Amino acid sequence: MFRLRIFVFGLFLLSPQAFAQDLDPRAYMRLPLKTTTVFTGFTYSRGGVVTDPTLPIQNIKADVQASSIGVSRVFNFFGLTSQALVVVPYSWAQVSGDVYQQTTSITRSGFADMRVRYTVLVHGAPAGDLEEVRKAPRRTIIGISLNTIIPTGQFFSDKLINLGTHRWSFRPEIAISQPIRKKWLLDFYSGLWLFTDNKSFYPGEVVRSQEPMGTFQFHLSYNFNPLLWVAVNSTYYVGGTSSFDNKYNDDRQDNSRVGITAVIPTGKFSSLKLAASTGAVVRVGQDFNTYSIGWQKSWLSDLKPKK
Repeated sequence: MFRLRIFVFGLFLLSPQAFAQDLDPRAYMRLPLKTTTVFTGFTYSRGGVVTDPTLPIQNIKADVQASSIGVSRVFNFFGLTSQALVVVPYSWAQVSGDVYQQTTSITRSGFADMRVRYTVLVHGAPAGDLEEVRKAPRRTIIGISLNTIIPTGQFFSDKLINLGTHRWSFRPEIAISQPIRKKWLLDFYSGLWLFTDNKSFYPGEVVRSQEPMGTFQFHLSYNFNPLLWVAVNSTYYVGGTSSFDNKYNDDRQDNSRVGITAVIPTGKFSSLKLAASTGAVVRVGQDFNTYSIGWQKSWLSDLKPKK
């Protein structure tokens, strides 16, 4: 039972949907060294959703389906628990809207931008094997991470709607995870998205830039038992004004989203995740609903506790 508890607490820390929606409860949990996790998922989004919320398109209506596959691995980083993760998404999108007052619709399918994250727990979670993690008391954890979006997705410079952004994005983040009594957990993350320029934006020779965008996440989760937990989630974005050839747009984001996540065990080292989210206060680019389902499987290098 002790092995199950460790991994159910850690399952779906790094889901395929997390990068897109930034509603990622329990992303800074302590896991045993050399843990490898493979995961896959499917997401459905409907509403005013595009990969780039600052496009000059009005009255957007979109149906976007995305499947993802990824892998993560836990390492020892100078005595600290660290984790590396890679996610590769594939998307299908049906989008309609008004472009310069002309109604149009398109369909896209292909790879979206790859996501990579590296996390280090700098306080409260030293690197340890299965037995050390099992015996450790619940305590406050402080972590840092670097999220990176790599421009590997489908992109056409002569098209406004694309599955990729044709630029690099980086989000350094700091987080605190605070247990409350035996069954509650409170998470708070603060990060800053930084963007490189897209030098071949529509219609092909425009330089599109975007200012940094602050992000904040708040999660409150509850363990019904060691194998089942539910979280309520919220996130807030601010900033991110874009420009085309140094001409700034009125598209500063000031949005919030809320959601719920449930994790259900399907085996000793596997789990099913269900999640839903919606825009709560929307100014630009986040007026959509999202539903997702995912599954993941973990492997330990040392299943036998030390004597």
